[in-house]
Amino acid sequence: MNTVERLARDVLDALNAGDLERIGPLVAEDFTDHGAPPWAPQGRPGYLTILGFLHGVLQLRYEVHEVVAAGDTVALRTTAHGRHNSGHLGFPATGRPYAMPAMHMYRERDGVLAEHWGVRDELAALWQVGALPTPEPVAL
Repeated sequence: MNTVERLARDVLDALNAGDLERIGPLVAEDFTDHGAPPWAPQGRPGYLTILGFLHGVLQLRYEVHEVVAAGDTVALRTTAHGRHNSGHLGFPATGRPYAMPAMHMYRERDGVLAEHWGVRDELAALWQVGALPTPEPVAL
């Protein structure tokens, strides 16, 4: 396991455990989260704020399925398991659980994580929590 894979796994393990204080030393002060909402603050404090919301409000925990690491970059295929406990998306919280497929890529610099990109299947999560009607199957 190379450095960037260890760092990324350590971030997800700490998030899953709710031990967010462990994450700070793993990310650069000028950390860039390309997967964050456009209004979210950047840097280490911004990333920790977002992760605090994910853990504390959405009760998010990540299940890691596959990891590919090369050089200073790692990609992780995951499922984010959470609970819709917030109206942050513009509709009331339903309290329903969801499982959202996601891909994450991290880049390491000088022994810490410097960047993150996240791609999430948010549409699947919206269907699961009842925010959108599930489409009817189409006859093929």
